[in-house]
Amino acid sequence: QVQLVESGGGLVQAGGSLRLSCAPSGGIFTFSRYAMGWFRQAPGKERAFVAAIMWNGLSTSYADSVKGRFTISRDDAKNTVYLQMNSLKSEDTAVYYCAADLLGGSSDSKYNYEYWGQGTQVTVSS
Repeated sequence: QVQLVESGGGLVQAGGSLRLSCAPSGGIFTFSRYAMGWFRQAPGKERAFVAAIMWNGLSTSYADSVKGRFTISRDDAKNTVYLQMNSLKSEDTAVYYCAADLLGGSSDSKYNYEYWGQGTQVTVSS
């Protein structure tokens, strides 16, 4: 059974940076065939789109709230997707989830993603 495993979350002061990573674990998973996305969920709120990268890396998309601050990238040789988060704000505090969409584009819809990780907590203190 394929699982996605996130890492890199933690506590950071406002204005700081974190880099999240996500890689598949177990099962058969051809990473290079999957679009990868990052979503986040704050307490009491719906899970929301953050960023996504197309399966071939040719397209990315971002939520307006993170444009210019966050960068999504992928390294197919390492089967890993990254989310570089700079200029963090208190409102970025959430559990961050990565997700995979077979041969997908850079979709912002959580319903397009077949696999999900368990999430990693990001807390930004003001």
